[in-house]
Amino acid sequence: MQESPLYIRTYDLLLWLIPQTQKFPRAYRFTVSEHIQELLIGFQNGLISAGKKKGNERRKYLQDADIQLEQLRFWIRFARDKELLTFRQYEHVIKMVNEIGRLLGAWLKKIA
Repeated sequence: MQESPLYIRTYDLLLWLIPQTQKFPRAYRFTVSEHIQELLIGFQNGLISAGKKKGNERRKYLQDADIQLEQLRFWIRFARDKELLTFRQYEHVIKMVNEIGRLLGAWLKKIA
């Protein structure tokens, strides 16, 4: 399967964000960190599933991925507010997430 920019950007986000969350203080490592990682991995798995499906089934996976992306945004903001991420890290990760959101939105629009 030819890799789309959405898959590539999501993989890049995984490579960057998971190591960052593993550095969270112990009090947040098994709650916030784990939740962010689960959302991100679930998002990636949803994209892979959507790439293998057709029609309404594809749309359902993409809509679920869109919800997971919004949840991820919330938890990243929470991590920033709790100072688990620096402002520069937050700025970097939000740019990545926003780009992924635009690519996902384009895919959803394309299959509409």
